[in-house]
Amino acid sequence: MAVHEHPHRSPGFHLPSFRRNRTASASESASSAATDTHTARAYAFASLRLLTGFVFLWAFLDKTFGFGYATPSGKGWIDGGSPTKGFLGSVAVGPMESTFHSWAGDPWADWLFMLGLLGIGVALVAGVALRLAAVAGTVMMALMWIAEWPPAKHLADGSASMSTNPLVDYHVVYAVALIVVAAAAAGDTLGAGRLWARLPLVRDHGWLR
Repeated sequence: MAVHEHPHRSPGFHLPSFRRNRTASASESASSAATDTHTARAYAFASLRLLTGFVFLWAFLDKTFGFGYATPSGKGWIDGGSPTKGFLGSVAVGPMESTFHSWAGDPWADWLFMLGLLGIGVALVAGVALRLAAVAGTVMMALMWIAEWPPAKHLADGSASMSTNPLVDYHVVYAVALIVVAAAAAGDTLGAGRLWARLPLVRDHGWLR
C-alpha cells in the first residue's frame, strides 16, 4: 500500500501564535487607559465641585457668624450685621452704582444673598441640583461683577480702580466653574448626584439635575 502525504494536514507540532494574544492585550490596554482617563476626569470635576462649593459655603458661614475673616467678629448676621450693606454700600463705579446703594442693607437683599450662598454651597458639596446651582450662582456672580465693574480704570471719585483685568476676574471664573461641574454631572462622583437623579421628581424634570 502506498503512503500519500496530505499537504493540507497540519503537522502534529507547531509553534503557538501570539497575534491574537497581542491584539487582545492591546485592546485591554486601550480599554484600561480609557477607563483610567475617565476616572481621573470624574475625580477632577468632583474636586472642582467640592472646592467651589466650599467657597460659597464658607462665605455664608463667615458672614453669618463673623469668624473674623471677611466679616469682623461680632458683626455677623446673627449679631445684627448686614451681609450686603458693606459690599453694596461701597460700590463706587459702574452703571448700577446708585441701584446697589439703594439695595444695601435691605432685609430682602440680605436674605436673598445669604440663601443663595447657602443653597449653592450645599448643592455643590452634596452634588445635587447642580443645574439650579449653576444658574443661581452665575446670576449672583454677574451682579457682583457689575458691582465691581472691572472695565473701569477709575472710580467715581477719580481714583484708580486697581482693576487687574477689564473682562475676566474671579467672578467670571467661578461662574464658568459652576457651569462646567453642572454640564459634567460632577455630582455623580464623591457626591449624591446619582441618588438625586433617581428621585421621581428629578427624573421627570431634567432641569432639577
